Amino acid sequence: MPHPFSMHGKVGIVTGLANRDSIAFGCAQALHESGAEMLVTYASPKAERFVLPLASEMGEPELMPCDVQDDAQLDALFERARERWDRLDFVVHSIAFAPQEDLHGRVVDCSRESFQVAMDVSCHSFLRMAKRAEPLMASGGTLLCMSYYGAERAVDNYGLMGPVKAALESASRYLASELGPQGIRVHAVSAGPIRTRAASGLKDFDELANQSEAHAPLRRLATVRDVGNAVVYLASPAGAATTGTVHYVDAGDSIRY
Repeated sequence: MPHPFSMHGKVGIVTGLANRDSIAFGCAQALHESGAEMLVTYASPKAERFVLPLASEMGEPELMPCDVQDDAQLDALFERARERWDRLDFVVHSIAFAPQEDLHGRVVDCSRESFQVAMDVSCHSFLRMAKRAEPLMASGGTLLCMSYYGAERAVDNYGLMGPVKAALESASRYLASELGPQGIRVHAVSAGPIRTRAASGLKDFDELANQSEAHAPLRRLATVRDVGNAVVYLASPAGAATTGTVHYVDAGDSIRY
């Protein structure tokens, strides 16, 4: 009998690879080591020089550029999955963006344009991926997105991403409800402060991370590999009876608030 955490024979997509410190890398590496095959995407050709050297640590997956705001590129990604496997077992959405001025400014001051682009890239793109994945998950599968505790509580300097991540978590619950009868499970993974390149753009991030490390019950920060290991659990047969959750990977930091 296969081990319940094994991903051998499972195939899927991991989006949002940027560098070794990105959550997508931790997910892809953990999925590979658990036996999965995957397509891995990065945002644009400019990122190639950072992501190509990482391929050997992820089992040499097929790497594709994918701008999630370009429907043609999303179509090409899922068409490639169909050509290669004619099915999908998992999709990991690890993509978020908000204009810098609205990330650091007051939510009440954000522009309509910034709100729209942040929602489009960070939230609605997950829905677009789910729609394309659905026909390839006739035998079930798992959709996963990345969130943060700023979706639930007002966190200093998280700004516009707070309401955007709240929308993403809510969307994941609706997807879980709607797609559950087809055996498709959906989760949001809420990672604590992690020292990624994206996080370095947050004002006073080091202070936030240091406070979290000092006060979280486990007295440490989560790593991208911790997130990847959680993704393996949720996408594997071991997580077969779970869906619609916000799964915390934060060394217990969220229970302090």
